[in-house]
Amino acid sequence: MESNPVLLESKSSPINLLNEMHQLRLLGHLCDVTVSVEYQGVRAEFVAHKAVLAATSKFFKEVFLNEKAVDGPRSNVFLNEVQVADFASFLEFVYTARVEVEEDRVQRMLDIAEKLKCLDLSETCFQLKKQMLESVLLELQNFSESQNTEEEGAARSDVLPEAKAEAVAEAEQEPLDSPVARPSHGATPEAPAAKSKEK
Repeated sequence: MESNPVLLESKSSPINLLNEMHQLRLLGHLCDVTVSVEYQGVRAEFVAHKAVLAATSKFFKEVFLNEKAVDGPRSNVFLNEVQVADFASFLEFVYTARVEVEEDRVQRMLDIAEKLKCLDLSETCFQLKKQMLESVLLELQNFSESQNTEEEGAARSDVLPEAKAEAVAEAEQEPLDSPVARPSHGATPEAPAAKSKEK
């Protein structure tokens, strides 16, 4: 009797593979390429694995597929116009799928992603820049709304005390026994007597 095929899929395998490759790179094991980076007189060398760089960067893929057989176990790639710190962050990203950088370096990371044709890093930078922009816009909107609320509140509080002050002033000017101050239904007994005296 034939059994149905089943799918064996590991959710942790890609993460474990990245972690293991990252550890191998940090220890310098099985590395087959040295990338020399120089920018404004600052120079550094990084060892890595061709397969990882080629899988994550079309730039490196083109370089490695087009290189001729080289004497020695390692290839050398030279990069200029890339800052050492940025390339170190790039390497960390391609080996771990994450890297922490300062906000003002996000644009530089996007630039290096485009230069090295690393789609994953490019998309990640775009998403982060979008979130940062949305956050700034939300803060501006909240600030604007709070300013409007404060202005409306100030305008109301200015109008109310003036109206109250006018009402109080009018009440104080009228004598207590005047018809304006004390509304009555019909004439009071004192009113006809006052009129007759005047006549």
